[in-house]
Amino acid sequence: MRLLVTGGAGFIGSNFVRHMLTSYPEIEIVNMDVLTYAGNLENLSAFEDDERHILERRNIASEEDVESVFRSHEIDIVVNFAAESHVDRSLHIGAEAFIRTNVMGVQLLLDAARVHGVQRFVQISTDEVYGSLGPEGQFTEQTPLAPNNPYAATKAGADLLVRAAHKSHGIDSVITRCSNNFGPYQFPEKLIPLMIANALEDKPLPVYGDGMNVRDWIYVQDHCQAIDAVMRKGRTGEVYNIGSDHDVPNLEIVKQLLALLDKPDSLIQFVEDRPGHDRRYAMDSSKIRDELAWTPTLSFEDALKATVHWYLENDEWLEHVRSGAYQGYYEMLYGERGPAG
Repeated sequence: MRLLVTGGAGFIGSNFVRHMLTSYPEIEIVNMDVLTYAGNLENLSAFEDDERHILERRNIASEEDVESVFRSHEIDIVVNFAAESHVDRSLHIGAEAFIRTNVMGVQLLLDAARVHGVQRFVQISTDEVYGSLGPEGQFTEQTPLAPNNPYAATKAGADLLVRAAHKSHGIDSVITRCSNNFGPYQFPEKLIPLMIANALEDKPLPVYGDGMNVRDWIYVQDHCQAIDAVMRKGRTGEVYNIGSDHDVPNLEIVKQLLALLDKPDSLIQFVEDRPGHDRRYAMDSSKIRDELAWTPTLSFEDALKATVHWYLENDEWLEHVRSGAYQGYYEMLYGERGPAG
């Protein structure tokens, strides 16, 4: 089986690539990533010489790039992680790049998948498409889409395009919507790695508003196992929520991290809240648990300890990311000759 994994050098994508190559010797992966600031080939250095991992440095928002990849490789399944994903960037820099990648790019992938007879299309989405919850309840797969920021709006648009491709053209597709991920190789613009990186340097830890925005947190390796289960056994045309039933305020997460790092709470610095900041997310993942027998393998506490330990043990990776040095890794490996395949 050959998978096209788009965005496979990013945080969740690279963890998924490692999961698949480690778990299934028969799997081949074409990793299509444009290698923006969040795509880091150092995440996959263990597979540099693995013939089952083929890198294509290309952009899903380019029709020429997409068609080239599908012509060059016989693809069985598409797993689409590729996305502009940082809410703050969509708010302060602008939504154009988000629309181009998250909406237009997904349509180009769907068109190519239909033309080239791909067996299944897996769209990796987010709980943010549902908007904000009140003080009680959980998002289900039937919760109406009500995104509150440009990033979430583009992801909701992509989900609707995937649904339309299934209904209109019969494309075998499934959509996963997951809660906040954390774990190894996460770019330090997101909450947990940013707090770890700042705390290690005794820098202020910026917390939006009053810090009481609630999120459901899941360890990235558990998320990857859930995607694997949906890819293999999920019912066509369906949406599957993925969560760990650990919804807590951001401030509590930050304090737990400081305790694990033996740093004082005085490093916390409250900053002005961002526009349209959703107050609470919580996921009902009973569907995937009941239908596909998936459950998280690690408790939140154990996963958070494992994450902190990973960043402490991989300080060179963190230094490269924060300095931008990781962006030279591709050129070091490939130079002018381009990637294999």
